[in-house]
Amino acid sequence: MTETTPTAATTQNLRTLHIVTWGCQMNAYDSLRMADVLRPLGYREVATDDADMVIFNTCHIRERAADKLFSALGRLRAVKDARNGRMMIAVAGCVAQAEGAEILRRAPYVDLVVGSQAYHKLPELIAAVEAQHAAVIDTDFPAEQKFDFLPETQSSQGPIANLAIQEGCDKFCTFCVVPYTRGAEASRPVAAIIAEARRLIAGGAREIALLGQNVNAWHGEGPDGKIWPLSRLLATLADLQDLARLRYTTSHPRDMSDDLIQAHRTNPKLMPFLHLPVQSGADAILTAMNRRHTADDFRRIVEKLRNARPDIAFSSDFIIGFPGETDADFAATMALVREVEFALAYSFTYSRRPGTPAADAPNQIPASLAHARLMELQETLRNQQHAFNRAQVGKRFDVLFTGPGRHPGQIAGRSPYLQPVVVEHANLAQGSIHPVTITSANPNSLMATLNQEQIAA
Repeated sequence: MTETTPTAATTQNLRTLHIVTWGCQMNAYDSLRMADVLRPLGYREVATDDADMVIFNTCHIRERAADKLFSALGRLRAVKDARNGRMMIAVAGCVAQAEGAEILRRAPYVDLVVGSQAYHKLPELIAAVEAQHAAVIDTDFPAEQKFDFLPETQSSQGPIANLAIQEGCDKFCTFCVVPYTRGAEASRPVAAIIAEARRLIAGGAREIALLGQNVNAWHGEGPDGKIWPLSRLLATLADLQDLARLRYTTSHPRDMSDDLIQAHRTNPKLMPFLHLPVQSGADAILTAMNRRHTADDFRRIVEKLRNARPDIAFSSDFIIGFPGETDADFAATMALVREVEFALAYSFTYSRRPGTPAADAPNQIPASLAHARLMELQETLRNQQHAFNRAQVGKRFDVLFTGPGRHPGQIAGRSPYLQPVVVEHANLAQGSIHPVTITSANPNSLMATLNQEQIAA
């Protein structure tokens, strides 16, 4: 709903914009699109938080997300006061969606709270703040998709671009706030996705990552009026000229269909790297999480994918210390990790999120025990990541170069497995793709040399 409360903001003639982004790739995409929405109003992005308008685009997945926000708002209040109120402060994203009224209660100097489904209305919301001299809150879940109202002109993301094709979640994992902050699963139609992909390619994108809270649940209407699966969308995108690489994230094991698995065999532009969160290796914990897959289901999916694409590598997510997790449950998670072997993983201790079923579950795990288990898991995951990187030494593959490296004379890029790759060569064009040979591996990056035919060219 849209509400107003008194505020001291004076916001006429705003021109500079600073967006602070926390959270996932979807949030990063949303921030770019907010800037696109505001650009026709004359806003230009600046790097500092003394801009005329500052937007905090927030994430609510982890505990203390609200504390992080209020700490940042407190620091910015002094800047606004020093400017006699001539600054607009907005809070957007998932914390805004979940705690809109509380934000204005605790930080009445905030001018605008806009939920994750309403940022396409930023121009009219800003106009309401200016007209009413009052704070505005809009955390509705409108019937129409916000994507239908975003401008066609959009920020160039460079050689690697994100494209949101799906949003929301119907899975209702007991630990997760996404269904409450992002709403029900919704899929964009094929025509809109292809049109945006063409715009991104025109802006220099050579690689596009399709985004969604459950991206492989995407089932969008095609130009033929039929509902397409993700595999067919990927095949259509692969036909676009000048697009060299495709990825999709984040996937759910329940939506890893056989046709999508086979796309990893048949689609040459689909990269051999998949983020597939499992969360736990213990069936009892997966049941308590309402994941509706077993550890062996996950193993079978991995096996099918490796049969379809033998060079594929995996990343995943793990939650440690979920309510009721026993030593045996944790041991089952460790067994799964050792069996699958991950190139990359994200792991956290369980974070109680208000309003989710697990927050009130019995047998909450002591923080000290959860932390000890997490440290054990993370050591194993780090070792696997380092081993995967070391295994690339001597291999030859194409790298998409994205810009200068950290040191003079270097250029950096991304491997098919998303690893940063650095080459001592200053003359390669951003967005170019060249074969390299990996010469050494660091924990988080690779060093390489251009192959001789490229040096000769």
